[in-house]
Amino acid sequence: KNNMAFIFPAPGVENVEMTLAIRVTGDTSGLLVPAIQDITVNAATDVFTWTQLDEESKLQIPTTATNSLDMNLVLDQVKFFGTGTGTDVAIKEGIFGLSQNKRAVEFTLYMGDTSTGGAGKTLTGVAYITGLAPTVSADAPVWVSPVTLTVTGNYTVA
Repeated sequence: KNNMAFIFPAPGVENVEMTLAIRVTGDTSGLLVPAIQDITVNAATDVFTWTQLDEESKLQIPTTATNSLDMNLVLDQVKFFGTGTGTDVAIKEGIFGLSQNKRAVEFTLYMGDTSTGGAGKTLTGVAYITGLAPTVSADAPVWVSPVTLTVTGNYTVA
C-alpha cells in the first residue's frame, strides 16, 4: 500500500489549488498571479570543486545557493501592466512595471494540497522579477511570457 502524501496543484479547486501572490513591502494586499501554465521551483546549491595531487577524486564543498521560481503565464492585461492607480504598488504597476522598476517583491507560493483541506506547504521569500519575454503567434493567439522570480536569500517553508 502506498502511504505517500503527493502534492497536487488541483487546478480550479479553491483552497487546494496552487497559487502565487506577490506584493511590495507596505502593500495592504497583493497581486494574485493569474493564468500560470507551469512553474518550477529552483533551489540549486553551488559547489566549489578542486583537485589535489594527493587525491584520486575531486573534492567539493557546498557554497551559496541560487534560488528562483520559473514559470510561464498567459498574460492578463491588468495583472501584467497594472491598474495605473491605487496605493498597492504591485497592483498599480503590475508584473511588467515591477520588473521594469527593479522592485523587490515578497512572494507567497502555495504549492497545493495533499488532500482537500488547505494543508499544503507554502514557500515565501523576496525576489526580483526578470526574464519577461512576451510572445504571440498564429498558432498560440494569446500573449504568453516566461517569468522568473530571482530570489534574494533563502526560501521560507511553512
